[in-house]
Amino acid sequence: MIELTKRQRQVLDYIQSVQQTAGATPTLREIAAHFGFASSRASADHLVALKRKGFITSDANKARSVRIITPLAKLRHALVHIPLFGTIPAGPPQDREQDAEGCVSVDVATLGYKPSRNAFALRVSGDSMIGKHILDGDLVILEHGPEPRHGQIVAALIDGASTLKTFLIKSGKPYLKAENPKYPNLLPAQELMIQGVFKSLIRHVRE
Repeated sequence: MIELTKRQRQVLDYIQSVQQTAGATPTLREIAAHFGFASSRASADHLVALKRKGFITSDANKARSVRIITPLAKLRHALVHIPLFGTIPAGPPQDREQDAEGCVSVDVATLGYKPSRNAFALRVSGDSMIGKHILDGDLVILEHGPEPRHGQIVAALIDGASTLKTFLIKSGKPYLKAENPKYPNLLPAQELMIQGVFKSLIRHVRE
């Protein structure tokens, strides 16, 4: 599924809404006025992007000729099912088995990226990553396989114990950094194994 930017989704939603209520497609000028664009050129650029991504068809950037191929409602229901493998400590590393607990079903657009077959989810336990706005009870979506880059958040096994931390490299040596001053940096005594690289976050509303 090809993803749209937030603004592209808004433009497509606006076109759909006007077509449904007024029976006609808004002009480039009307689109620009609705979104506060500086010129109609910005409207035309969004239509070009929507056409390139396969959501509309039109004649030479003429807004009145726009025909929607892929409705936004269809995009909203593009669900993916990501396996949930228990919890991961965001605090001192712990020996912990990660057993399958079912799946997390989420809209691709809400997730913010298209997950691969190597995606998995973990439930966060602890407060060592609050500096990255990851809280106790959150679900983190990770991808297994890619090598982490300096500064990325990772799920890792450090000397056999599991933890969620920021991956850093200093003087050619990797280590893990907590995003909470209460916790120290973690340097592997023997082994550092990256289980997954952070891609997205799901937070349930707490009452």
